[in-house]
Amino acid sequence: MHLVTAIIKAHRVEAVTEALKDAGVTGMTIADVQGFGRQRGHTEVYRGSEYNVDFLPKVRVDVLCDGGQADKITDVIADAARTGKIGDGKIWVTEVARTIRIRTGETGEDAL
Repeated sequence: MHLVTAIIKAHRVEAVTEALKDAGVTGMTIADVQGFGRQRGHTEVYRGSEYNVDFLPKVRVDVLCDGGQADKITDVIADAARTGKIGDGKIWVTEVARTIRIRTGETGEDAL
């Protein structure tokens, strides 16, 4: 099993979730997060004063899947989230050692 994690721009969430649903993904977790990459934040002007914004708002998307689907899911997310501009985000895949469905006690692939 694998956990596919993507950090994407907030305005691309709907496109990514729709693409994942169309690809057959039955569950995902989405959370608002903040961070920075190579762009190192930005400067904003508010009422005549400059402010450095170090952390930019992003959205984290987590999808737990079996090993055979991880590559397909990363491709779907990348295609749907891509704008071609700086700050589009990152995707990484983590191997998951154990999964348990709390309600039924199922483990492994059955818990997906």
